[in-house]
Amino acid sequence: MQLSEKDPADSQESDLVKKKSDWSCSLIVASLVGAFGSSFLYGYNLSVVNAPAPYIKAFYNESWERRHGHPTDPDTLTLLWSVTVSIFAIGGLVGTLIVKLIGRVLGRKYTLLVNNGFAISAALLMACSLQAGTFEMLIVGRFIMGVDGGIALSALPMYLSEISPKEIRGSLGQVTAIFICVGVFTGQVLGLPELLGKESTWPYLFGVIAVPAVVQLVSLPFLPESPRYLLLEKHDQVAAEQAFRTFLGKEDVSRELEEVLAERRVQRNVRLVSVLELLMSPFVRWQVGTVVITMACYQLCGLNAIWFYTNSIFGKAGIPPEKIPYITLSTGGIEILAAVFSGLVIERLGRRPLLIGGFGLMTLFFGILTATLTLQDHAPWVPYLSIVCILAIIASFCSGPEKSGHLLFPGLCCNLPHRCCLFLFRPP
Repeated sequence: MQLSEKDPADSQESDLVKKKSDWSCSLIVASLVGAFGSSFLYGYNLSVVNAPAPYIKAFYNESWERRHGHPTDPDTLTLLWSVTVSIFAIGGLVGTLIVKLIGRVLGRKYTLLVNNGFAISAALLMACSLQAGTFEMLIVGRFIMGVDGGIALSALPMYLSEISPKEIRGSLGQVTAIFICVGVFTGQVLGLPELLGKESTWPYLFGVIAVPAVVQLVSLPFLPESPRYLLLEKHDQVAAEQAFRTFLGKEDVSRELEEVLAERRVQRNVRLVSVLELLMSPFVRWQVGTVVITMACYQLCGLNAIWFYTNSIFGKAGIPPEKIPYITLSTGGIEILAAVFSGLVIERLGRRPLLIGGFGLMTLFFGILTATLTLQDHAPWVPYLSIVCILAIIASFCSGPEKSGHLLFPGLCCNLPHRCCLFLFRPP
């Protein structure tokens, strides 16, 4: 009796058909709506403060003079502007600290829905600050928007990972990173002088924030809650089955239910440990050390400073002011291209090479950028080399650490509880 060998081409074709079948309509809508109302807003708020910076500073100076009878001194103005920019990150820290409690009480979907209230209230505060003549409204709005970002970038990855089949979980997770890039680029486009980057229209740049929040607010209620949350937290197996059927697009979801139930059985025998016990445990020391070092590099690499102060950096590099908005626009385009490139090659090259290569190239180009900013007056071509370095830094980060860092963590956490991983590895 002769056995026929399976054609590799047929195997690849069947795998492709299977992956396509995993992408149900509900799953696509959930990922797009969730990312548009969450990670898109995070990226948008990274870049939106760049274009209106001179007008906001003038608004601060006018408000100060109206209250105190004299203009603010340059140091105080710099402090106010720095607080406006950096308080977004402080709000993000607050958001990540409270999201665990909110997520446990409300669930993943309703956490995202409630979070839209932060975005809408922040948009109203910032958009009305000029008309009210109160610059504190802009600062408070930036803080609230940071809280929104911290909650969104913690709750959204959990929601998407829990509603998607494990075969496409990595691909679906990249939607978050891509929408951050699109948000950054959109903020730069709307900040052009031909659009909203003018003295009379800059408040509308912040009012736009309400649009993605409203879209998510009216769309997400029609989608089910995370089936994993329904089963593990609410113990509602019927609702979990229905949610699985909706997101997976098939009737037989017994395998997925059994996987979650098996996880629940394992969690019953797992003792929760404190952060100190986790850090002192020799069994996970290598994983925790790798995570801490990677996330420290991720947060301290200077990318957020580039997004917040791109226009200032280009101005210090000697670029004419009228050209800065258009050169800044190229940084958002480079980020999108790098994010797409990373998505195409990450499965072939692996997470570790992209992570190490990305940070290595960033170190190289940051060193060159320091030299060019120091020597920018020695030759007319040096400022343009600074632009190339900034673009190269962004491309290196977005093609390597931005995605591969978070996708590397599940492999490092095989000895850690699933929920511990979710709350350790939050995006910035």
